[in-house]
Amino acid sequence: MRARVEQWREKGQWIAFANGCFDLLHPGHISLLTQAKRAADRLVVGLNSDLSVTRLKGPGRPVQAEVARAMVLASPACVDAAVIFSEDTPLRVIEQLLPDVLIKGSDYTVDKVVGADTVIQRGGQVLLVDLIPKQSTTNTVNRLGANKRPS
Repeated sequence: MRARVEQWREKGQWIAFANGCFDLLHPGHISLLTQAKRAADRLVVGLNSDLSVTRLKGPGRPVQAEVARAMVLASPACVDAAVIFSEDTPLRVIEQLLPDVLIKGSDYTVDKVVGADTVIQRGGQVLLVDLIPKQSTTNTVNRLGANKRPS
Protein backbone atom coordinates (compact mmCIF):
# COMPACT_ATOMS: atom_id res chain seq x y z
CA MET A 1 0.00 0.00 0.00
CA ARG A 2 2.83 2.38 0.82
CA ALA A 3 4.33 1.90 -2.68
CA ARG A 4 0.96 2.61 -4.33
CA VAL A 5 0.47 5.76 -2.25
CA GLU A 6 3.98 6.92 -3.23
CA GLN A 7 3.14 6.39 -6.92
CA TRP A 8 0.02 8.52 -6.53
CA ARG A 9 1.97 11.16 -4.64
CA GLU A 10 4.66 11.26 -7.37
CA LYS A 11 1.86 12.15 -9.81
CA GLY A 12 0.94 15.09 -7.58
CA GLN A 13 -2.20 13.45 -6.23
CA TRP A 14 -3.51 14.18 -2.76
CA ILE A 15 -4.21 11.19 -0.52
CA ALA A 16 -7.11 11.01 1.94
CA PHE A 17 -7.40 8.39 4.66
CA ALA A 18 -10.51 7.31 6.57
CA ASN A 19 -10.89 4.34 8.88
CA GLY A 20 -13.38 2.27 10.80
CA CYS A 21 -14.87 -1.16 11.38
CA PHE A 22 -17.31 -0.92 8.45
CA ASP A 23 -19.04 -4.07 9.67
CA LEU A 24 -22.29 -3.62 7.76
CA LEU A 25 -21.90 -0.94 5.11
CA HIS A 26 -24.80 1.52 5.40
CA PRO A 27 -25.77 4.96 4.00
CA GLY A 28 -23.79 6.71 6.75
CA HIS A 29 -20.62 4.93 5.64
CA ILE A 30 -21.25 5.74 1.98
CA SER A 31 -21.81 9.39 2.84
CA LEU A 32 -18.57 9.55 4.85
CA LEU A 33 -16.60 7.85 2.07
CA THR A 34 -18.08 10.10 -0.62
CA GLN A 35 -17.26 13.24 1.38
CA ALA A 36 -13.76 11.88 2.03
CA LYS A 37 -13.11 11.31 -1.67
CA ARG A 38 -14.13 14.91 -2.45
CA ALA A 39 -11.25 16.08 -0.24
CA ALA A 40 -8.48 14.41 -2.27
CA ASP A 41 -7.58 12.64 -5.49
CA ARG A 42 -7.27 9.22 -3.86
CA LEU A 43 -9.00 7.64 -0.88
CA VAL A 44 -7.44 4.87 1.20
CA VAL A 45 -9.67 3.32 3.84
CA GLY A 46 -8.26 1.59 6.90
CA LEU A 47 -10.32 -1.35 8.09
CA ASN A 48 -10.12 -2.81 11.60
CA SER A 49 -9.27 -6.53 11.55
CA ASP A 50 -11.73 -9.05 12.98
CA LEU A 51 -9.81 -9.31 16.27
CA SER A 52 -9.64 -5.53 16.54
CA VAL A 53 -13.39 -5.18 15.95
CA THR A 54 -14.12 -7.79 18.63
CA ARG A 55 -11.92 -5.92 21.11
CA LEU A 56 -13.62 -2.61 20.29
CA LYS A 57 -17.25 -3.72 19.83
CA GLY A 58 -17.49 -6.88 21.94
CA PRO A 59 -18.45 -10.50 21.37
CA GLY A 60 -20.57 -11.22 18.33
CA ARG A 61 -18.80 -8.57 16.26
CA PRO A 62 -17.86 -8.27 13.55
CA VAL A 63 -20.91 -9.61 11.75
CA GLN A 64 -18.87 -10.06 8.56
CA ALA A 65 -15.30 -11.34 8.33
CA GLU A 66 -12.55 -8.87 7.45
CA VAL A 67 -12.04 -10.21 3.91
CA ALA A 68 -15.76 -9.81 3.15
CA ARG A 69 -15.77 -6.33 4.69
CA ALA A 70 -12.69 -5.36 2.67
CA MET A 71 -14.29 -6.58 -0.56
CA VAL A 72 -17.48 -4.63 0.08
CA LEU A 73 -15.58 -1.55 1.24
CA ALA A 74 -13.34 -1.49 -1.84
CA SER A 75 -16.34 -1.69 -4.18
CA PRO A 76 -17.67 1.90 -4.20
CA ALA A 77 -16.05 4.04 -6.89
CA CYS A 78 -15.01 6.61 -4.29
CA VAL A 79 -12.64 4.11 -2.58
CA ASP A 80 -9.27 3.62 -4.25
CA ALA A 81 -7.88 1.09 -1.77
CA ALA A 82 -8.66 -0.63 1.51
CA VAL A 83 -6.07 -1.81 4.00
CA ILE A 84 -6.73 -4.03 7.03
CA PHE A 85 -4.95 -3.18 10.30
CA SER A 86 -4.85 -5.33 13.43
CA GLU A 87 -4.27 -2.66 16.07
CA ASP A 88 -7.17 -0.92 17.80
CA THR A 89 -6.24 2.36 16.10
CA PRO A 90 -4.88 3.10 12.62
CA LEU A 91 -1.92 5.14 13.91
CA ARG A 92 0.75 2.83 12.48
CA VAL A 93 -0.94 2.86 9.04
CA ILE A 94 -1.27 6.65 9.13
CA GLU A 95 2.42 6.98 10.06
CA GLN A 96 3.39 4.72 7.14
CA LEU A 97 1.10 6.23 4.48
CA LEU A 98 1.28 9.87 5.63
CA PRO A 99 -2.01 10.98 4.05
CA ASP A 100 -2.59 14.61 3.12
CA VAL A 101 -6.12 14.58 4.53
CA LEU A 102 -7.36 12.58 7.50
CA ILE A 103 -11.13 12.05 7.58
CA LYS A 104 -13.41 11.33 10.54
CA GLY A 105 -17.05 11.94 11.31
CA SER A 106 -18.24 15.16 12.90
CA ASP A 107 -18.92 13.25 16.12
CA TYR A 108 -15.15 13.65 16.74
CA THR A 109 -13.09 16.72 17.50
CA VAL A 110 -9.68 17.16 15.87
CA ASP A 111 -7.87 16.59 19.19
CA LYS A 112 -9.57 13.16 19.46
CA VAL A 113 -8.70 11.97 15.93
CA VAL A 114 -5.95 9.35 16.03
CA GLY A 115 -3.07 10.44 13.81
CA ALA A 116 -4.17 14.07 13.56
CA ASP A 117 -0.85 15.33 14.96
CA THR A 118 1.11 13.26 12.42
CA VAL A 119 -0.90 14.59 9.48
CA ILE A 120 -0.99 18.21 10.64
CA GLN A 121 2.77 18.29 11.42
CA ARG A 122 3.57 17.48 7.80
CA GLY A 123 1.22 20.14 6.44
CA GLY A 124 -1.89 17.99 6.00
CA GLN A 125 -5.34 18.57 7.36
CA VAL A 126 -8.03 16.82 9.36
CA LEU A 127 -11.53 16.98 7.93
CA LEU A 128 -14.57 16.23 10.08
CA VAL A 129 -17.41 15.28 7.74
CA ASP A 130 -21.15 15.44 8.26
CA LEU A 131 -22.88 12.31 9.51
CA ILE A 132 -26.30 10.96 8.62
CA PRO A 133 -28.33 10.81 11.85
CA LYS A 134 -29.30 7.41 13.25
CA GLN A 135 -27.02 5.48 10.89
CA SER A 136 -24.81 3.04 12.76
CA THR A 137 -23.95 -0.62 12.48
CA THR A 138 -24.42 -1.06 16.22
CA ASN A 139 -27.99 0.28 15.98
CA THR A 140 -28.70 -2.06 13.05
CA VAL A 141 -27.28 -5.09 14.89
CA ASN A 142 -29.31 -4.19 17.99
CA ARG A 143 -32.50 -3.86 15.93
CA LEU A 144 -31.86 -7.24 14.32
CA GLY A 145 -31.38 -8.80 17.75
CA ALA A 146 -34.60 -7.22 19.02
CA ASN A 147 -36.49 -8.68 16.04
CA LYS A 148 -35.37 -12.27 16.66
CA ARG A 149 -38.24 -14.62 17.29
CA PRO A 150 -37.92 -17.08 20.14
CA SER A 151 -37.19 -20.66 19.02
